[in-house]
Amino acid sequence: MVNQGVPLKTELGQVDDLPVVRVELAALTMSESPRRGGIDAEHVEALAAVQEDLPPIIVHRPTMAVLDGRHRVRAAARRGAATIAARLFQGDGDDAFVLAVRANVAHGLPLPMADRKRAAERIVASHPQWSNRMIASVTGMAPGTVAEIRRRAGGEPAAVRVGQDGRARPVNGAERRRRASELISGNPDMSLRQVARAVGISPETARDVRNRLRRGEDPLATGRSAPAPVPAPAAVPLALRAGRAAAAPPRAGADQVAVVQRLRTDPALRLSETGRRLLLLLSLHTVKPGEWEALIDGVPTHCGALVAQLARDCAQRWAEFAATVERQLPDAS
Repeated sequence: MVNQGVPLKTELGQVDDLPVVRVELAALTMSESPRRGGIDAEHVEALAAVQEDLPPIIVHRPTMAVLDGRHRVRAAARRGAATIAARLFQGDGDDAFVLAVRANVAHGLPLPMADRKRAAERIVASHPQWSNRMIASVTGMAPGTVAEIRRRAGGEPAAVRVGQDGRARPVNGAERRRRASELISGNPDMSLRQVARAVGISPETARDVRNRLRRGEDPLATGRSAPAPVPAPAAVPLALRAGRAAAAPPRAGADQVAVVQRLRTDPALRLSETGRRLLLLLSLHTVKPGEWEALIDGVPTHCGALVAQLARDCAQRWAEFAATVERQLPDAS
């Protein structure tokens, strides 16, 4: 039985805004989960031992299938509860699966890479108009991995793909790169953000076009002259309780926003003052690639040196913090 009179939303990005209701455990069904490994009994026991309220589960309203929170449902039953807090998602089956994947990637029990790849294969088929970066943000993989999965899947390529910002862009961006090169050549003082907005490309593409023009290369080429440096893996979060193995660190190129969202659901962090402060600092320092371009373009020339020095100081302190945390891990030598 579900509380009545509650408005339902269908947009994937608005699930966190849905009201929380109480649903009976007996009314729930277990949907097809992207997690092939089944229920982790140790994780259920850890959740059952938590005294504070756990985050609401997400339920597909048309079928009452649990999209996210299977372990929380088992933990509630283990405690003898009859109901559980939930958010109700109203959408079709394909979108429900996408939501289940995104939630399982983001929360405290990471989705194994093999399951993420299987999920990406299904999403590529059900949402062919989504860009590689969009699918990568859902599955927690690198865009290049999604591109390889798409290539193996074959099929008729979509003429337009929808990116993480919700904007549709043509797969063949040669014409837009040409227009960007004309804008940059004719307006050398124009910022990358302005060029990107005027032409309909990403700031990263505008930067690539500008760099190619400076080197005297063809701005329409899409291959990189040199591979981008691979960022160092982030520090491994501390285990939820003593004796439990720590989670594996995020892979290079993983969506940092998704990683922070996963950490926010960890009771060991969100239920302590120190943990909440750490989550706040991590959230403030989690910036998407496109946002970096806007920040760089917004730094006035007269204070650029000071900003650069402060950035280096902050980076050094975070590096020292990461090294200290890693030394405290159980397997640290």
